[in-house]
Amino acid sequence: MKKVIIGAIIPVAVCLALMVTSCGGGGAANEIKIGVVGPMNFAQGEHHWYGAQLAAEEINAAGGIDVGGESYNIKLVQVDSNEILSVTDAASAVERAITVDKVHFLVGGFRTESVFAMQEVAMDNKTIFLGCGAATKELCTAVGDNYDRYKYWFRVTPINNTNLGQVDFMLLGVVAAELAEQCGVETPKVAILAEKLEWADAIVNAAGAFLPAMGMEIVGTWRPSDTAEDVAAELTAIEDAGAHIIFTTISGPMGISYARQWGELQIPAASVGINVEAQKEGFWEATNQFGEYDMTLNTYARVKMTEDTIPFIDRFILRSGEFPTYNAGTYEALYILQEALERAGSVETDAVVAALEDTDHTGTVGRIVFDDNHDVKWAPGYVTGLGIQWQNGEMECVWPPADGSWEGVVYEGTVDYILPPWVVSAWQ
Repeated sequence: MKKVIIGAIIPVAVCLALMVTSCGGGGAANEIKIGVVGPMNFAQGEHHWYGAQLAAEEINAAGGIDVGGESYNIKLVQVDSNEILSVTDAASAVERAITVDKVHFLVGGFRTESVFAMQEVAMDNKTIFLGCGAATKELCTAVGDNYDRYKYWFRVTPINNTNLGQVDFMLLGVVAAELAEQCGVETPKVAILAEKLEWADAIVNAAGAFLPAMGMEIVGTWRPSDTAEDVAAELTAIEDAGAHIIFTTISGPMGISYARQWGELQIPAASVGINVEAQKEGFWEATNQFGEYDMTLNTYARVKMTEDTIPFIDRFILRSGEFPTYNAGTYEALYILQEALERAGSVETDAVVAALEDTDHTGTVGRIVFDDNHDVKWAPGYVTGLGIQWQNGEMECVWPPADGSWEGVVYEGTVDYILPPWVVSAWQ
């Protein structure tokens, strides 16, 4: 077990308690320092920060966190991981946050390859890390494989890539049904377009198995860089392959260039899947309005998933000027951490881990419960995810369907999916 030097060598759990309580000297409120980890020069990191700021301000204004009868305020530490560009920078940033900034907890993380490295640093230091960005399932299966080492890791958002894939395929089914109804296309041809990153591999591999089982023909797979600024060649090849649908798996800035060129070239294939850039309010302007009709899995939309959803969105926009992406789940993470600390009545790490394992939190995206691998549970009645489509310049929720055909789940404010008109014209 690594040690931290504070005048003498002290076990980490004891050190944590000393660092937290010592902040309350001189009549000042006790402080719990939370490192918000993300690529702060990109929207993903900014939303990590905005979500955490909003939650910290609300919690502190309401009296802070009550731990065993003592009140603690949250102090945030911004940790710029630069993780989209450098795995090494990401690991070093977390190391500094723990050993120099002396943070007690971590929230955030986005790019899978970097989060694996950051996770190792956090586990070395027995620091609780609530993930709010990386979807790869193995980040959580590590908990089951080696509990004693990885028990400090929990995923708050998004749902893991296996569950993302399940929702993805359901969204794909929505588009296929419309093609059959409006255009008579009974066996749609699908082009898989996924950024060349590790998290996307599982979805691409699953698509290879599931799409034929769904009665679809795969015409090819394209894997551009997540930062590609020009994907016209890929789109032209997809059109030449006769695709009716483009099945996307994109988290990086390539999502803007893809959607802009897809709409501008009027590629006669409906776009559906995951495009994180399309989850942002600025997507419409960034694509010069050519992102109209793009459909993506999302976490937030202006629909009533819970009583807190729309009020949170409004507060987030007021605070940041932007619509929240799923990385703003740091907001949820801080409330989950507050509840765990209060249940534990202690800042001792193992006590907080045990309390986090008992989480049953209904917040902005649904009911959050962790499974045995500390992964957020995906199911009707828990966190489901959403399918949104850009319609008339607005981000509209189109899944779960408004008719309740998926497990009876209906969110107030949902509308029907629309096939792009040029796709209908091409195949009718």
